[in-house]
Amino acid sequence: MNNMVLVIEDDNAIKNLIAATLESKDYKFHTAKNGKQALDEAISLKPDVILLDLGLPDMDGVDIIKNVRTWYNVPIIVVSARSEDKDKIDALDAGADDYLTKPFSVDELLARLRVAFRRLDYQNHHFSRTEEAVFINGSLKIDYASGCVYVDDNEVHLTPNEYKLICLLSNNVGKVLTHKYILNEIWGSAFDSDVASLRVYMATLRKKIEKDTEHPEYIQTHIGIGYRMLRIEQ
Repeated sequence: MNNMVLVIEDDNAIKNLIAATLESKDYKFHTAKNGKQALDEAISLKPDVILLDLGLPDMDGVDIIKNVRTWYNVPIIVVSARSEDKDKIDALDAGADDYLTKPFSVDELLARLRVAFRRLDYQNHHFSRTEEAVFINGSLKIDYASGCVYVDDNEVHLTPNEYKLICLLSNNVGKVLTHKYILNEIWGSAFDSDVASLRVYMATLRKKIEKDTEHPEYIQTHIGIGYRMLRIEQ
């Protein structure tokens, strides 16, 4: 196994636990103990997955996520003692893919890593292919070739997961996609925590593409079931 994991953690006990866990499963990994070192390592190593603690001595982890997202689409799993909903929402909104709260079990950490690598495989083999180069629905336009999304001809900046979600919905316009289907397609699994993350991503996606989030034009919620992209009459 040649998958490279960058572990950003300043607590030696946690860092050693994660390192031992990765080593036991033959993952290649590097460690960083502060934000500056983390960004340097991310640039030089181009890791396949990043495990990130938010409480670093020189920089907040959310700022690291924002920095990385300006130049690199890599799965970022937050591993943090911060358990408040706001902390999770801030990290996910900044571009994190997953959030694991300390203390955590080794089995859950490995499961989240497996999911992250399945997401990478899905992205590499699915989102690089599409039958049409451009999707247009009302004022919404998705240029699949460039990976850009526009509303009223203004580019909308989406996080990687928001982009995957809007592509999945647009490729199934008019169809109700269940929570389980979406999670399996985008996350590669259906953890209970991923359902909560899905709601966060949908909320942030709507803020970026809907004129009125209380009366959405594009993405319709089917309570207890899932979501559907509506076809806008031209």
